[in-house]
Amino acid sequence: MKSLNILICGGGCAGPSLAFWLARTGHRVTVVERFPALRATGAQIDIREQGINVIKRMGLMETIRSRRVIEAGMSFVNEQGTVKATIMVNTSGKGPQTMTSEYEIMRGDLVSILYEATQDSVEYMFGKTVEHFEQDDHSVTVYFSDGMTGSYDMFVGADGQGSRIRAAIQPVDAPDPVRHLGTYLAYWYVPRISTDDQLGKFYHIPGSRFIMSRTHSPTEGQANFGFRDASEDLRSMPKAPLDTQKQFWAQKFQDAGWQTDRFIEGMQTTDNFYCQEVVQIHTNTWSKGRVVLLADAAHCPSPLTAMGTTSALVGAYVLAGEINRNSDDLPQAFASYERVLRPFVNDIQTLKPWMLRLMFPESSIAIKLLHFFAALLVFLRIPDLAARFIPEERGGWQLPEYASLQYNIEAMT
Repeated sequence: MKSLNILICGGGCAGPSLAFWLARTGHRVTVVERFPALRATGAQIDIREQGINVIKRMGLMETIRSRRVIEAGMSFVNEQGTVKATIMVNTSGKGPQTMTSEYEIMRGDLVSILYEATQDSVEYMFGKTVEHFEQDDHSVTVYFSDGMTGSYDMFVGADGQGSRIRAAIQPVDAPDPVRHLGTYLAYWYVPRISTDDQLGKFYHIPGSRFIMSRTHSPTEGQANFGFRDASEDLRSMPKAPLDTQKQFWAQKFQDAGWQTDRFIEGMQTTDNFYCQEVVQIHTNTWSKGRVVLLADAAHCPSPLTAMGTTSALVGAYVLAGEINRNSDDLPQAFASYERVLRPFVNDIQTLKPWMLRLMFPESSIAIKLLHFFAALLVFLRIPDLAARFIPEERGGWQLPEYASLQYNIEAMT
């Protein structure tokens, strides 16, 4: 296997995951991150299905367990806070996860774990961006924002759903890769109160709105607001000044009931506010020459699928495996990476219109029906039966085996 000099743009979850595998198999890896320091912040995320097996193969399962958020399940509540149904987490070790994963973790903690696992074997460059790059048959020349240049055997764009690397390699006549879902999400931290427990709460409001509350520490919880509206005028809202965004969300939910006033009050003083339009990324071009895309830059599934973190972990594993198999023929490595991973991506990106209507019911009647069917599922023990009889692997897609990545395969037995 040929040892390569590799640059990865993006220091979130996907980039360091790829760096983990590549550095352990003898490559020289550099990660460039635009933030001046490790961005160990963010909301609660989860690891599911095939992503759990990747973490096991990385030998990081015990570390993940020690820093995970203990969430016992998710309750559907009404305006009075009455619980209408509760779907508990699946801790059997078999079958698919439920609304709550057994491996819930704060994004910042996962980023820190991946950094700690790679900092001694990977070079990190913080506070820099890639201004542009050029490539030929032998190398990629990268021009950084501080005026420096670097020559690499290959270049990975793990720079998120707004990827500039993706834009640079797309064909001129390529369609817009951004698929708008007409939904918006915002989250922020709020002080924990005595009634907050280890159950997440899901509260639906007429007008295709919801509030989800979760608790991740003895002192703090999270407020997650979401709504559905296909108006194109709203797409600029997440780019508005922070005060304007907060004012918008406060007005959008001012009549929502339950604990809305508490959450809006917390929004005014939080330092952790984040708002986004929910989109997916669909592109037929994952690579060009010696440049390849990873995770959200190539195939963002959207937070609504709960598979973003898992797809980043799985994608990094597959890309590393194919690079090692074809280190002397990178175009072949990237073609194999796409061939292996594309069926998994197609499955996790599936979001039918009825799924969105279920997530964002429009009327009081629709909300009551949702509560009824959720309670019926629990009464019939459908989540328990799913754990017993449905395979853990999403869509039946099996995580491939790579001889070069047998770092911790004994953990799988």
